[in-house]
Amino acid sequence: MFSPQDSEGEGDRLLWRRCKTGDEGARESLILKYRPLVFWFVRQFQVSRSSFPDLVQEGMMALIEAVDRFDPEKGTRFSTYAYYRVRGHMVNFLQRRESRAPLPVEDVEPFMEQNDDSMSPDWALALRDGMASLSDRESAVIDELVVQGTRAKDYAQELRVDVSYVYRVQRRALAKLRLWMGLEGSTR
Repeated sequence: MFSPQDSEGEGDRLLWRRCKTGDEGARESLILKYRPLVFWFVRQFQVSRSSFPDLVQEGMMALIEAVDRFDPEKGTRFSTYAYYRVRGHMVNFLQRRESRAPLPVEDVEPFMEQNDDSMSPDWALALRDGMASLSDRESAVIDELVVQGTRAKDYAQELRVDVSYVYRVQRRALAKLRLWMGLEGSTR
């Protein structure tokens, strides 16, 4: 686990006192001291190379915010405080990033109805049978988003959950339906 050469001893207490009185040098020293925590988390999340800089930036912003908000008088160690703040911001960032990436069109297309008249009865029966093999939550999400055409954001608000959760359930359900319908190797 991350362990900056911190015993959070007298030197740290002095840095924190100076930081809280507005000493920018002390603030910068604290940020630099705990910067390895951000990189440790990025390695733990094992993100792609393309996501690495964005995740580092998000982690550094969270670390800076943690330094600015930390109250050393409360008796909590900064490493503990920063651990949860930085980790939380990074997890939220990854969830937001995932929620902005809706399913590719080719993933949704086999299940979309163009209008009620164009859906063949055989296809509608196959979809209904396939949905019976899903969990209740997955079936409800597919029914709302694919069959009824509700927007994921609206459905998430109705359920009082994060939209990224709705997308994850939808992806999982669509993968199961593709497998059930024998479409797992096709591009449509």
